[in-house]
Amino acid sequence: MIGDRKMTVFHATRSRPALRLRTGGLGLAIGLVAATSAASAGAPGANGVLVPVFVAQVAPAASLDPAKQLPGTVTVSDIDFKRGDGGAGRLVLRFNGEGATPDLRNQGGNIVISVPNAELPQNLRRPIDVADFATPVRRIDANTSGAGAQLMLAVNGEFETMAYQSGREYIVEILPKARATARGGANAANAANTTAGQAGTAAAPGRPYGGKPVTFNFQDVPVRTVLQLIAEESNLNIVASDTVQGNVTLRLLNVPWDQALDIVLQAKGLDKRRSGNVVWIAPQPEVAKYEQDREDARIALENRVDLVTEYVQINYHNAAQIFKALTEAKGIGGAGGAGGPGGGSNLDNGFLSPRGRMVADERTNTLMISDIPKKIEQMRELIRVIDRPVDQVVIEARVVVANETFARELGAKFGVSGVSDNVAYSGNLSANTSNWNSVVDADRALDEWERGGRVGARPAGPTIVQGLMSNLAVANPAGSLALSIMNAGYALDVELSAMQQEGRGEVISNPRVVTSNQREAVISQGQEVGYVTIQPATAGGVATPSVQFKEVLLQLRVTPTITNDGRVFLNMNIKKDEVEGFVDTSIGDVPIIGKREVNTAVLIEDGQTVVVGGVYEFDSLESVSKVPFLGDIPFLGALFKNKSKNKQKAELLIMVTPKVLQVAQRN
Repeated sequence: MIGDRKMTVFHATRSRPALRLRTGGLGLAIGLVAATSAASAGAPGANGVLVPVFVAQVAPAASLDPAKQLPGTVTVSDIDFKRGDGGAGRLVLRFNGEGATPDLRNQGGNIVISVPNAELPQNLRRPIDVADFATPVRRIDANTSGAGAQLMLAVNGEFETMAYQSGREYIVEILPKARATARGGANAANAANTTAGQAGTAAAPGRPYGGKPVTFNFQDVPVRTVLQLIAEESNLNIVASDTVQGNVTLRLLNVPWDQALDIVLQAKGLDKRRSGNVVWIAPQPEVAKYEQDREDARIALENRVDLVTEYVQINYHNAAQIFKALTEAKGIGGAGGAGGPGGGSNLDNGFLSPRGRMVADERTNTLMISDIPKKIEQMRELIRVIDRPVDQVVIEARVVVANETFARELGAKFGVSGVSDNVAYSGNLSANTSNWNSVVDADRALDEWERGGRVGARPAGPTIVQGLMSNLAVANPAGSLALSIMNAGYALDVELSAMQQEGRGEVISNPRVVTSNQREAVISQGQEVGYVTIQPATAGGVATPSVQFKEVLLQLRVTPTITNDGRVFLNMNIKKDEVEGFVDTSIGDVPIIGKREVNTAVLIEDGQTVVVGGVYEFDSLESVSKVPFLGDIPFLGALFKNKSKNKQKAELLIMVTPKVLQVAQRN
């Protein structure tokens, strides 16, 4: 007896009620109509324990006359069909009141549901095509049969049915044969172990049942009778509260007994709690009140326990942070917020009991806890889990900047200068004038020499001034070849020049830093470059120059997280800046800063090197400068053109290597 409620105990080891039972491949087939209630009759057992005796009449389900049992007439209000789990069809008949007496039977491969005391409205008397649901049922025909309603379900293939009635609803499930077999008998060997820890009323979707398959065909029998039969099949001791009343209609074929028990409890609004080999069954409100009373009693007992005070030394963590985490846990101790490190709030004590208090001493890094012994022990265990050293990570980054340049240039100078038959020729008019004047001066000097009796040395001939016709030579040649041919009246100048440059360079930066797990680390190296700015003049004032500074850094910023499988998750930012030149302005030089940066998050194996970023640049330029027409002459055209080729390659690689340093805890 619990409180003032009475219980009826069903012992699985007692003899079964006087029923006709048949055990076979389809399980236990039972057909009965209860003549009296389960609690109204009893007989003492061999050991003096009262054993209920059920008076039952054995008869096929089809031969019963439900109209005589429930003469009241109800109306079918709705016919609903849907697809269930595993391709099962689920038919739900709803009535406008209680008292319907449906009867289900198989007839020629079809399922016939008769409700003799239910009227079928005209709008529901129609066939329903449900083939698109992909269930064993392909058609439902709803008609009247005599004074009642009748539904005929056309079914394809082999199937099994499971039906039960709950209030104003009658539920029928049609399962494919293969699914029903697997559902009923796959785990029959471990039936007792499967239900050992289950405590809910209705099974969760997809819950595996492993009880022995049973078959029940009940028409309005007492719930206590069904519980007695389930107790016999499960070898469990079932204790039913005195408030467990009412009748139930069931048709279950090859259903595990633990699933059948859940269906009965769900249909009648009952709940169960198990302790060892004993199952207590009562209405859900009664079970909830019982558990609430137990919880209230436990809380009342804890409120009378004397408080104790413990001092917990924090070794690897911060006492103030642990205090904040344990006292500000919302939804644990109350509705308010916690106080500062000097004490807690009266409304919300976090993980503490309502009477518990906690103080954090930052100087000694100690927690002072005052609470009941049970909570003190829980807090010690929780702090032991939190206060432990964390592993450290060495993050090594390598920033490699590789440059490769190639340049080639070919050019030529060409010129012909001279004077002949009153014609001066060269690359420009200035040279022609000089050449012509030189010839005139030479002729005048020769005439004077001859008129003077040719006394003295013979005068020199004309001086030919170089006047290039084309000057496409290399500006800074690595080598050149020149040819000059001079005669009395002309000069020929040819110069070939060439240059080729190749360059290759690498810049390697290797920052590394050590940090704790989930703690950000930053390492920087570089300089600040200054430049001049002008502050605008105010009213009646003058502009003021000022110096500003810009950081040019090699920086690694990273936050590591060590995963449970030993890998490292890195959230990082790596950048490398360089001063590439200056821009000359009227107030000073402004630096040109080249930026290289990667911001990413990556999961890396411990000790593995990964390229987290890279940029590849390739520039190619070819140019030709030539004299029109002359530069296109085969072979000789090379004297009138300049050819250059430039190629530049630049590659940026950023590599990261994390290494975990495991830190052992010292007792």
